[in-house]
Amino acid sequence: MNKRQYTPKERMAIQRCKMVEQDAAARAGNFKEVNQGLAEAVAIEEANRCIQCKNKPCIAGCPVAVRIPDFLAKVAEGDFAGAAAILQADNALPATTGRVCPQEKQCEEVCIRGKGGKGQPVAIGWLERYVADWGMAHASAPVPPATRTKYKVAIVGSGPGGLTAAGELARIGHNVTVFEALHAAGGVLRYGIPEFRLPKRIVDREVANLEALGVKIECNVVVGKTITIDQITSEFDACFIANGAGVPEFLRVPGENLKGVYSANEYLTRINLMCAYDPQPGRTPILRAQTTVVFGGGNTAMDGVRTSKRMGSSRAILAYRRSRAEMPARAEEVKHAEEEGIEFMFLVAPLAILGDDKGWVRGVRLQKMELGPPDASGRRRPVPIPGSEFELECQVAIVAVGTKANPLLTATCPQLKLNKWGNIEVDANQMTSIPGVFAGGDIVRGGATVILAMGDGKRAAAAIDAYLKTK
Repeated sequence: MNKRQYTPKERMAIQRCKMVEQDAAARAGNFKEVNQGLAEAVAIEEANRCIQCKNKPCIAGCPVAVRIPDFLAKVAEGDFAGAAAILQADNALPATTGRVCPQEKQCEEVCIRGKGGKGQPVAIGWLERYVADWGMAHASAPVPPATRTKYKVAIVGSGPGGLTAAGELARIGHNVTVFEALHAAGGVLRYGIPEFRLPKRIVDREVANLEALGVKIECNVVVGKTITIDQITSEFDACFIANGAGVPEFLRVPGENLKGVYSANEYLTRINLMCAYDPQPGRTPILRAQTTVVFGGGNTAMDGVRTSKRMGSSRAILAYRRSRAEMPARAEEVKHAEEEGIEFMFLVAPLAILGDDKGWVRGVRLQKMELGPPDASGRRRPVPIPGSEFELECQVAIVAVGTKANPLLTATCPQLKLNKWGNIEVDANQMTSIPGVFAGGDIVRGGATVILAMGDGKRAAAAIDAYLKTK
């Protein structure tokens, strides 16, 4: 235990810690994790920056309502086992959220330490990662319930929303089965987020923790093909649909059918699941381009362009139709990308993807933009500048402008009420138009973040538990 006692004045004088990072020049050519984590002494000192304020706004700022001041107090004392127990009770995937959750726009944004000229917020995300990693290193796993209920719950999809709901329900004592379409659990955590941001060993361990709680995972089950929602509801007492929004949006410009054009979904899945980064013969191939252009400004676009750099592109370019200020990507990811040599082209929009006489990408035609009044999203709308078209040579173009709902499941279940975008409609308790069938995550929200899907999973689990008690 840490015996050092800080006065309020001393706490306020502690400066926010810095994350140790892999050297930028080295990491641009490998898939090892960029952030290296905190040292024990650094974590303890950083946790002591928390002033344990009365209102605890950080809890309200967390979509899964982690008891942040409580686990920080344990870290400040050096009681990492106690901190890990709090995290594991509140968050099914703490090592994941400690790495990919946008804390700077959630819990850290409302931290009192970052308000009113008091300095920077407590590094809650980095401390969450430290405690979760400590728990993994010391075999600190969730404890399964002593008894189980008679109820069976099906979860469709093993992404962040599905895994969170599964963990919450299993901890209560319900019998949970997760159906996953691919050959390994994790959903977007496994196939969408690159290894250098979220190592697969972390996903494996967090899935193993859920299995230790009693969660059963059945892979290679495509709900809507190998089994239907009607079949699930006949066998299970409740169901939570969290199959994501896996159909990519495209640019709707000429040339998108050329060889060398990828959706970000396909590109990242080939890298993550199909080991396309492995140069050994027999692995799934992917084009290795001298110049790669990625269209988009979110975290997925950032993942795509940083991955292309690691796959050997001398020029890895991100083209975005607004300015840097409007980019939805995390500031940390933008910073890391710049350090790695990623080129940013702001205020440009694609007019066409250009091909050679054999059908391969040879370049893109772009148009310069300027910002007009705000649109429905609140961001200033890009307006074309007449006569500003130009061409850029490249061999690969990656489209990362969003996703939409896959109709495979919903097409086989007409009882499910959908909105105009094909997303499932739910009530305040996340129940769909079918009694006992709940939904959350991207299949309800459209493309969103890992932590928002997890928040849906946690709320749905509570609603499912309440529903089962009425049966």
